[in-house]
Amino acid sequence: MTLPWHAETPESVTSHLAVDPATGLTAAEAQARLQRHGPNRLAEPTPRSVWLKLLDQFRSFLIIVLLGAAVLAGAVGDLKDAVVIAIVVVINALLGFFQEHRAEAALAALKNMLAPVARVQRDGQAALVEAATLVPGDVLLLEAGDRIPADARVIAAHAAEVAEAALTGESHAVAKTPSPVAADTVLAERSNMAFMNTVVTRGRLEAIVTATGMTTEMGRLAGLLAETAESATPLQIQLDRLGKRLAAIAGVVVGLIFIIGTLHGDDLVAITMTAIALAVAAIPEGLPAVVTVTLALGMHRMAKRHAIVKKLAAVETLGCTTVICSDKTGTLTLNQMTARRLFYQGRRFAVSGEGYASAGTLTAEDGQAALDFLPLFTPATLCADARIRDGQLIGDPTEGALLALAAKGNVVADELACHSPRIAEIPFDSAHKFMATFHHDGVMVQMWVKGAPDVLLARATRYLDAAGEAPLDEAARAAFEAENAALAGEAMRVLAVAGRTLPAQDFDPAGDLMAWADDLTLIGLVGIMDPPRPEAREAIRVCQAAGVAVKMITGDHRA
Repeated sequence: MTLPWHAETPESVTSHLAVDPATGLTAAEAQARLQRHGPNRLAEPTPRSVWLKLLDQFRSFLIIVLLGAAVLAGAVGDLKDAVVIAIVVVINALLGFFQEHRAEAALAALKNMLAPVARVQRDGQAALVEAATLVPGDVLLLEAGDRIPADARVIAAHAAEVAEAALTGESHAVAKTPSPVAADTVLAERSNMAFMNTVVTRGRLEAIVTATGMTTEMGRLAGLLAETAESATPLQIQLDRLGKRLAAIAGVVVGLIFIIGTLHGDDLVAITMTAIALAVAAIPEGLPAVVTVTLALGMHRMAKRHAIVKKLAAVETLGCTTVICSDKTGTLTLNQMTARRLFYQGRRFAVSGEGYASAGTLTAEDGQAALDFLPLFTPATLCADARIRDGQLIGDPTEGALLALAAKGNVVADELACHSPRIAEIPFDSAHKFMATFHHDGVMVQMWVKGAPDVLLARATRYLDAAGEAPLDEAARAAFEAENAALAGEAMRVLAVAGRTLPAQDFDPAGDLMAWADDLTLIGLVGIMDPPRPEAREAIRVCQAAGVAVKMITGDHRA
């Protein structure tokens, strides 16, 4: 029976899995466990041989009827019809086979492009190994940007957060800690577990592998999907029904011809030849070829739109669709947190642009001229561990939203980091709900803070308005609280940005940094959301116009 690893202490986990986190498994022990547990891969169906795939093309009842007609035509000496029908059936089978074979080859090529590796502690040293060779008891060494290769129990976390959208659908990163949680804690709230195929967005993790391959949570989902029986497509059902009807009609025709011929006293051989000829004539031998060519053209058009269809008959299924159930995160939305609203110097601003691209503008909702956003974008950029490279985020999605926002204001993160190097930091923690960084700035030290608005409001004594710093009186505090509530009411995640200037001679990077986390100057609020894909609205409109209902599947709570 599998232990509830999330309810065990780190010491209990290491004891059960017989591993020392400081040294990890030995190479010999890892190999022995690999033999016992098998490779860290999700199970795949046993590949069918080429001949079986080719024979699948003849499984349609209509094809069987056509083959029967060819045999009957040959039996009565009508070799021309027999050969024509046989050629049509063979070409139809080969066309379908090659189209499906190409699609499967394309999917296999995409899969082979991925060769995941994992950084582990083995024989007392950090080493890179193939993810497929991981075993229960391996000590994973993970940092921001790493994809978690197996289910693991966190034994050490350093300001670590993990994006679990691939498993839970939650677009916000989840903070990870080594502390045990209750045994009945639901999957999405197991803060001390790291799951296969999720991504570390911030900080560093040390975790012990508890499950690999099909025993992981991802493996369990894959197993449920594999148990789902593959049903015939609507087109296959209709063609089989047509084949049966044609066979029944041909049978009735043959029977009637025999009865009528017998009543008239005709020759038995002549009756048989006539009956068979009429039965063969009733079979539309060109229909399968027309259907296959039409579906192949549809498959080709879909491939041009980057959609690979494995089964030829499935192309037509889309035309019979009445309901589409779509995931939300990453399907209807970008799965890229994006800043949408600002509250800065007492004014509201709307932000355009999508995802982590720098394209976009900031527009004042009051229609007046824009402000100098550098006092807001500087802390938003420097108080972050994430980076955006070539439009791809490395790190926390929320920090990515702030970096992209600053880039829209022509702020270059690397230049700021070089000008104001970080000398200390207070990592984000769910207990204090903020992150702070300290930077050299001549004879001063700049402290930049981002976090929950209510927390920073409680720690702030001043705020930044158009004239500069001003006391955070009750009216100003109420304005920030009202704006925070308004942004949250629009389903946005709200971050506050604040700062403080410290004398360099009074600052000790190795001292108690939390002592400086008061008397802050509140700079502004940023409203962040995972926006819908630009094409989602049009796609839903087209579906609805075609009579297809679209349902969103999400784990979000109702508002």
